[in-house]
Amino acid sequence: TLRVDREQLRAQGMITPDDKRTPLAESFRRIKRQILANVTTPNAGAPANLVLVTSALPGEGKTFCAINLAISIALERDRTVLLVDADVAKPSVPQALGLKAERGLLDVLLDRRIDLAEVLCKTDIGKLTVLPAGTAHQHATELLASDAMRALLQELAERYHDRIIIF
Repeated sequence: TLRVDREQLRAQGMITPDDKRTPLAESFRRIKRQILANVTTPNAGAPANLVLVTSALPGEGKTFCAINLAISIALERDRTVLLVDADVAKPSVPQALGLKAERGLLDVLLDRRIDLAEVLCKTDIGKLTVLPAGTAHQHATELLASDAMRALLQELAERYHDRIIIF
């Protein structure tokens, strides 16, 4: 179990599990309620437990939103969260959480013999696990569009059907 640096989270203006109710925490609580409602009553077709946080430009707050959403959901009594650092161009989730991580998503995509469980980082925020971006690769963005990624998404959705998976 890796210790999340709560002081570092606070310094970045993020939610921490032991904080009081704040306007930021309330904002993410409202967002999370809609996501949890979608998970409990999914539409037919795509897995409802996969959530993508994205934006058009760098620096718009993808990591900030993904981490805060993940922590907010991890504070739920009956939910667990897998936070995937899919920003392979500029991975920063482990650093933002104060974690050391080496292998991760890209390593699994490049070598399907690597068991996903080997690269997951269990944190001391009880219901939060992190999948780091992994080892940098020159074709990282192409790997995210590959058949291997589609297969991994299917595996994640099925293997961890009881978790909310945030990318």
